Amino acid sequence: MNRTALLERLKNETFDLLVIGGGASGAGVALDAATRGLKVALVERLDFSEGTSSRSTKLIHGGVRYLEIAVKTLDRVQLNLVRDALHERSMLLKLAPHLTRPLWLLTPLYKLWEMPYYWTGLKLYDLLAGNARLQVSRYLGPQETLRRFPRVRSEGLVGAVAYQDGQFDDARYNLEVILTALEEGAVAVNYTEVTGLLKKNGKIAGAVVQDRLGGQEFEVGARVVVNATGPFSDSIRHLDDPAAPELVKASSGVHIVLGPTYSPPDTGLLIPHTEDGRVIFVLPWLGQTLVGTTDDPAEPTPHPRASEEEIAYILRQVEPYLGKVAREEVRAAWAGFRPLVAKPQAADTARLARDHLVQESASGLLTLTGGKWTTYRKMALDCVNYAVRKFGLQAGPSRTHERLLVGGWGFDPNGAQKLAQEYSLEPDIAQHLHRSYGSRAGQVAEIGQTFRLAPGYPYIESEVVYAARHELAQTPMDVLARRTRLAFLDTKAAEAALPEVAKLMAKELGWKAEERKAQENQTQERLAVAI
Repeated sequence: MNRTALLERLKNETFDLLVIGGGASGAGVALDAATRGLKVALVERLDFSEGTSSRSTKLIHGGVRYLEIAVKTLDRVQLNLVRDALHERSMLLKLAPHLTRPLWLLTPLYKLWEMPYYWTGLKLYDLLAGNARLQVSRYLGPQETLRRFPRVRSEGLVGAVAYQDGQFDDARYNLEVILTALEEGAVAVNYTEVTGLLKKNGKIAGAVVQDRLGGQEFEVGARVVVNATGPFSDSIRHLDDPAAPELVKASSGVHIVLGPTYSPPDTGLLIPHTEDGRVIFVLPWLGQTLVGTTDDPAEPTPHPRASEEEIAYILRQVEPYLGKVAREEVRAAWAGFRPLVAKPQAADTARLARDHLVQESASGLLTLTGGKWTTYRKMALDCVNYAVRKFGLQAGPSRTHERLLVGGWGFDPNGAQKLAQEYSLEPDIAQHLHRSYGSRAGQVAEIGQTFRLAPGYPYIESEVVYAARHELAQTPMDVLARRTRLAFLDTKAAEAALPEVAKLMAKELGWKAEERKAQENQTQERLAVAI
């Protein structure tokens, strides 16, 4: 996977569709359009999924909280969003079986009257899913609840309601959507920033793009330009029309990571009561425990930081359920922004619907925003359908409902043991490669550099080499945070692994000593402040 060759195509070709933004929605648009036979390019100013799309709660879900709001407020928009998301949940689980799994979630209850309330709500959740539902929700008694989730507070426990949603590795899923689009003939280049929009007779005709690594600025012609930059959508819209009213209201979500003892490997917890009436999830994820999230209005920045106040808030919310958790137990923390469609009358971002919007400006710029990770495929489908219809693009039918992502083709759910035997891998490393790369895991193992990047974690040197050769990784942070997830799991472990990652990347990408040192310093600064 050669970035230089992709960059040359970007400079020299004209496209049916130019997508700005390499997060889930932009990647989804590129893949949907490419599978229809359209000529597609995608540009991303940072790394793929560096923003919102690597910072989710890692759930593929309809949204139990949104369903509760829909019922309480008789909000059909929220209800339809949940129904759509439940359908898409089944799609995501099918399209990348190696990166996804069903996960049981328990809602622990301490008052008898809560039981029929939550049980009824989750039965409605099952009903809305229809044929796309997973296992049906059920009531668990106190003993069964404690067996399934031993850390939960036993005093006063009257039981739990259990239901299933999906879980995934969001950054790798995003990356594999990009890689699949490339297989379908698209061009996708990270670290390429749109600095201006091209117009012909007042209509959008492409964009001015700068290669942030090489410095060169050039023009890319396109019949349609799609702005899929999430919480930064308004900045692109203002390149088109400086007077355009704001369309997006960003919400900040913070997550923390604790050690594996805080959750069993196959069951999560939904904490239904917090001091501000929102919910908190406690989830097993990649061998650790993920806890979050906050939901507060925020101004988007490229590298958001989880504040000590937000970390303290999360620790306070879990204390009544898990007991006191010391700040020193937090191995990593990060913040991300949700792009919500702005409604002037809505002061509380937690109550804004996660529905999406396709908007066309007077000059023809399409903006796709709002939505949620689970509905990325439907968002892309709606956007490309609009572009085809409005701009007369010659396109076939969408195939994203059946096009498995790279790694999904030929995936054997029980292939980890075979991988371990064939390449003499330790069981946890084999399982990790199997679940992260799917049917491509053997290509990573074939590189043969099986030394761990950090003690206690299954990430190995071969992954760094593979990321640089085949996954368009350009910086150590790309590898530590998104090709592997070490920086999201354990900041100190990522800092310790940094010199070796930089050394391996320097060899693959031809960095001189000063470039390698600069990359190390920049990554160290990022890890010290914000992932």
